Amino acid sequence: MTVTGPGESAVPGPPPGPGVVPPFPAPPTEGRTARLWWGIGVGVAALVLCCSGGVAALVGLGVLTQRAFNEQASTVIGDYLDAVRDEEYDEAYRLLCDETQDSETPAEFADRMAGLEGIRSYDVGDLNLASTDLAVPVRVVYDTGRAGTVRVRLAQDTDTGEFEVCGIEG
Repeated sequence: MTVTGPGESAVPGPPPGPGVVPPFPAPPTEGRTARLWWGIGVGVAALVLCCSGGVAALVGLGVLTQRAFNEQASTVIGDYLDAVRDEEYDEAYRLLCDETQDSETPAEFADRMAGLEGIRSYDVGDLNLASTDLAVPVRVVYDTGRAGTVRVRLAQDTDTGEFEVCGIEG
């Protein structure tokens, strides 16, 4: 026991000499690097999982967007070709884009469609979103038995965002 007088400190000084045990143990050093590498490994694994989840979400979003656009394009083209096949030219005219409607009246459109070869069946292809123009290939079989592929150009209505038919090429 250390007795202290006035003005003296109760903190013990350094040990008196070699071979004397210090008053506290030294911190352990073994296993420290293994824990560090385990921590880094777990952190990297968590980062990879988060990033790959984000990439997977973006790919999924792209696939769903492509399917939604294909479905909408197929629907409007099918409605248009069905109306033309059934000689419901007012309905087909309603599905045309504003630019095409401005270039001809409903009566002119009906006269032009009545002079064309009748449609027996059709098969709508996929919309290519990588292309600069919105065009969809459609395989058409006419009443005469002749078959061919046409490109149906589409545009989006600025008010509704829905696709409209802007013309058929081929």
